Amino acid sequence: MARGVRIALDAMGGDFGPAITIAGAARALERRPDCEFLLFGDEALLQKELAAFPELAKRSQVRHAAVSIRMDEKPSVALRQGRRVSSMWMAIEAVKKGEADAAVSAGNTGALMAMAKICLHTIPGIERPALAALWPTLRGQSIVLDLGASVGADAKHLVDLAIMGSAMARIILHVECPTVGLLNVGTEEIKGVEEVKEASKLLREAQLPNLDYQGFVEGDGIGKGVVDVVVTEGFAGNIALKTAEGTATQVKTLLRDAMNRSLLTKLGALLARSAFEEMRVKLDTRNVNGGVFLGLNGVVIKSHGGMDAKGFARAVEIGYEMVREELLAKIRHTASVAHEQDAAAATASAIAARPQE
Repeated sequence: MARGVRIALDAMGGDFGPAITIAGAARALERRPDCEFLLFGDEALLQKELAAFPELAKRSQVRHAAVSIRMDEKPSVALRQGRRVSSMWMAIEAVKKGEADAAVSAGNTGALMAMAKICLHTIPGIERPALAALWPTLRGQSIVLDLGASVGADAKHLVDLAIMGSAMARIILHVECPTVGLLNVGTEEIKGVEEVKEASKLLREAQLPNLDYQGFVEGDGIGKGVVDVVVTEGFAGNIALKTAEGTATQVKTLLRDAMNRSLLTKLGALLARSAFEEMRVKLDTRNVNGGVFLGLNGVVIKSHGGMDAKGFARAVEIGYEMVREELLAKIRHTASVAHEQDAAAATASAIAARPQE
């Protein structure tokens, strides 16, 4: 029988701290009963919250952390003050030491990325980590990355993103060979900045395993779900994410106001209640909460800081799935194939450049 998955939680992270992280872990345990937890934070506060969840308490170890990282703290300050002693660092370090299989935090995104990169380092062949997340679409769900882990990308990094995103899609979307597209200002091959066009050429020529490259995708294609994985650099990805979140809030607010405008519209809303409920569920960010830091020598999950227990539980479950379905092994395999191809191409180029005798 396979052993359980052990999750290290930065229990102090997020807008609400232990009140949400502990309740969320308890909800995740109900759905994933083979989970175990290492809880890092203020021991007195954690024990107080655990008292309401006896089953979780049985499956958890509490480890005191003297420092918690503030949501508004600069990554440089967080590193200086929280390295080795904060609940965030200790949760990540538990993964490095092999004491936990994954770390989950709802804390400061910049600090989490900085600590994870320094503590875990990146997978060989991957230069920079990325933040990837599920995106609701008309077809179901897609994976979009990078959502802000780093700004700017050359062609190689975009190829790395495609490799990492396809590995995640195989696990979350249950697609053996996910379709992948590069976000661009048009679908024509002549459009876009040179880095994106070069990445497209590399992906077409590489024909990497478990990755079906489809070409360029425009911004409206993300929501349409035209591909399983949408790849872009972190600056554009973060703007796209925040725009989508704002649009979803705007649509829900406008619809609610319109339905409450008169007795007739209220009656219409009542008659269409099931349809509106279905739409509300699809737009509920708690159902897709849980960004994955890809490219690291360990599984690290970022939950939205303002999530409730249901949303945080989903982030824990994503960490569980990444471990159970061997995310790191999938990334390493495809990355090694790409690296071998790069090495072979470099050798061929060097031979061709030699003076003819």
